[in-house]
Amino acid sequence: MWSKTGEVSITFVITYQQSIMTTLKLTQIGNSVGVILPKEILRRLKLEKGDTVFVTDVANGITLSPYDAEFEDQMTAARDVMKRRRQVLRELAK
Repeated sequence: MWSKTGEVSITFVITYQQSIMTTLKLTQIGNSVGVILPKEILRRLKLEKGDTVFVTDVANGITLSPYDAEFEDQMTAARDVMKRRRQVLRELAK
């Protein structure tokens, strides 16, 4: 919701093992608008300055995650191929 000062308040539900709810304020950062995550949320998500956060649309809103679900799917498929074709990969490594 917009305030008279032009600031916006927004609520994110960030899920990590257990649900927590925190209200975060959108703030002007240069020509952009950003959200500053409290230290506790950074700690729980195991994030540090410079890390990438992935935003995913879900039925009841969005989720923030340090993990890229699409990349994880690709890695699962790669591990499956590596497991099934172990001997071929050994030969190629020579």
